[in-house]
Amino acid sequence: MTPVIDHVQVTVDDLDNAIPFYDLLLGLVGFHVELKTRASVPEHEFEVVEYRHPRLAFAINSPRAVLRGARVQRRRPGSLHHLAFQAESRAEVDRVAAALIAAGLPLVGGPGLWPQHGPDYYAVFVKDPDGLKYEVVHNPHPHC
Repeated sequence: MTPVIDHVQVTVDDLDNAIPFYDLLLGLVGFHVELKTRASVPEHEFEVVEYRHPRLAFAINSPRAVLRGARVQRRRPGSLHHLAFQAESRAEVDRVAAALIAAGLPLVGGPGLWPQHGPDYYAVFVKDPDGLKYEVVHNPHPHC
């Protein structure tokens, strides 16, 4: 079996507040935002917005009512620390960073080199409205 991720689904506090961020970020990393879908799953008490790409589906969903307003804690066991999208070049990382800045989103770090991850590891970091952290990275030296 080849370890390929089929889909990722994260919970956000407010779908309508989060959608503009995810439309921007996911559009910048190659998703066809115009093809996103929105659905309600009453038996699981959530709404979901799904973004599709031929290689990966990414979805955001609403929290249970009793958890609305809870803050993200990336270092809590079981939590997603961050998610990284692979860029084909440093220029692509810079393009994403410039678009994020132009949209008024503060960067968490970068764009720049992160030598603790490798000599040519070049990335930018941003957080969604709830504090979920995302990275766009160009790393010419793969993990294998």
